[in-house]
Amino acid sequence: MTFLRFTTVGAAFTLAALTGTGTAHADAPTAAPSASAASASAVPAFTDGYGLTVVPGATEVHSPTDFTITVTTKQLSGKHKIRILLPAGYDAAPDRRWPVTYFLHGGGGTVDDVAAAPALHSDSMITVVPDGGLKGWYADWLMQNTAEGAANWETFHLDQVVPFIDAGLRTRTDRAHRAVVGLSMGGYGSLHYAEGRPDLFGHVAALSGGIDFGMPQIRAAVLATELNLTGAWCAVSSSSSSSGSGQCTGYGPYVDSDAIFGSPYPVFNADRVWKAVDPAAPANLAKLSGTGITVYTGNNDIIDVHTEAASKTVKARLDQLGIPSRLVNYGNGASLAPSCNGGHNYGCWAPAFTDYVPRLEAAFAAAR
Repeated sequence: MTFLRFTTVGAAFTLAALTGTGTAHADAPTAAPSASAASASAVPAFTDGYGLTVVPGATEVHSPTDFTITVTTKQLSGKHKIRILLPAGYDAAPDRRWPVTYFLHGGGGTVDDVAAAPALHSDSMITVVPDGGLKGWYADWLMQNTAEGAANWETFHLDQVVPFIDAGLRTRTDRAHRAVVGLSMGGYGSLHYAEGRPDLFGHVAALSGGIDFGMPQIRAAVLATELNLTGAWCAVSSSSSSSGSGQCTGYGPYVDSDAIFGSPYPVFNADRVWKAVDPAAPANLAKLSGTGITVYTGNNDIIDVHTEAASKTVKARLDQLGIPSRLVNYGNGASLAPSCNGGHNYGCWAPAFTDYVPRLEAAFAAAR
């Protein structure tokens, strides 16, 4: 069975978005970091540890409460950024510890995408935005000898970044005061991480997420990013360049179609890894018992019509398991915000976070 054959079954929506028949998303705000005269000495100092080495002189200070550090790790090739947003009162309250939210960006995105969702810069919590790779899919790749080199994204985030942040900042380290949220590719990552490490995360939100690996359309989107095909999700889930362009090329080198999760084909259990990490699998959803769960989706473009289907499946299965959750299906966007057209873009995701963050803040406060 060839990849082309697979895509004709599962990726028609992807190809349509790239040939101009899908919805364009040029209205996504640009997330360029603002210049600041502040120096790196004005932000907290981080010490090497947990397998991370801080790159000297590479800290970017966007404001006194918004900065980016750069690290290296044996788990990943190259240098990787971690953007950190502190509450305004962080320095003024040296004895206070703060809840933490991890924001996972989408395919083709960067840590700077967080600037397109202002609600995530809260005065009630710390927000951490680790690099997720242009097509890292928040996974430890099966193949480590591709053009990407070392690609253990899940290990980087959960075993290195989380304890590194707890060591370097005044955080609340219990699960009731730690959340993971993400959109598109990061929506998969957030739900997958919350299921895999319920000891770490007491709250999770997935926005327009690829959260049902049982859907061939979502598997096709992952493969499109691996093969540098014109796959829609990697092109429209960034807040900056290429939004809506429908070009996966430029989002990292070509890698084998089996590089991340192995074979996608449901033949003789060849797709066992896909099934094992599927966020919508009942066995994985059952691990979210006691976790605050929120899922957002629209349904008004060639992409979010599929994230809607995935979100409804997740909600239905959680209901069957008796696990409370909140699904916000804003349809064409009219019920959410004037900026939202119901599509796969920050015009919808920014107001979704505006809706979600106060609820998360309240949950953090109630968990005292």
